[in-house]
Amino acid sequence: MITIRKADDRGHFDHGWLNTYHTFSFADYYDPAHLGFRALRVINEDRVQPGRGFPTHAHSDMEIISYVLEGALEHKDSMGNGSIIRPGDVQRMSAGTGVRHSEYNPSKSESVHFLQIWILPAERGSAPSYEQKQFSEADSHNRLRLIASPEGRDGSVALHQDADLYLTRLDAGQEIAQPLRPHRHAWLQVADGTVLLNGDRLTAGDGAAGTDESLLTIRAAQPAEVLLFDLA
Repeated sequence: MITIRKADDRGHFDHGWLNTYHTFSFADYYDPAHLGFRALRVINEDRVQPGRGFPTHAHSDMEIISYVLEGALEHKDSMGNGSIIRPGDVQRMSAGTGVRHSEYNPSKSESVHFLQIWILPAERGSAPSYEQKQFSEADSHNRLRLIASPEGRDGSVALHQDADLYLTRLDAGQEIAQPLRPHRHAWLQVADGTVLLNGDRLTAGDGAAGTDESLLTIRAAQPAEVLLFDLA
């Protein structure tokens, strides 16, 4: 069964410096029908104005993935990490017992457009950790590229949860298929473009849950960038 979450149905707030959409309940947006999906707790699509951002704040017991679509995002944290995240980069921060961090748009002229993803860890109280890797466009061109997994398989970033995250960038007319093992669940998030998921049309910002599906087929109606979660 495929259940679609349309982009326009998400929670939306425009704070001036931040234009944000929440796929699941987050902060001041609460919808009891959309609290998350399996271990996937947050997908926020954020656009941050030049020179603005999120000042230092705390997290604990959460796997946090940042994926930049346009622009650049500056990260600093209490573990001593400092980096710039750009398109093609995947950043994973395991908050564990507690970490403080900030995220800013370092540009003076361009906004940054990114997805922030939260996944509940399998166990609470792990040591905080950080990882960032770059994946070239060729890595995911018309194929699914594993970018996060429990053991950091195939050069992906490592998660403390039974969840695999794939990225694909599809040319118009291209189709890929991904089998789902028994008792697994899928969430597909369209970052850009238009695709058909098992025949259902999804456009940028749309998401879809897949349950009791043995095979997912993703066909690009126009050039598209898609994230696919394979979840316990």
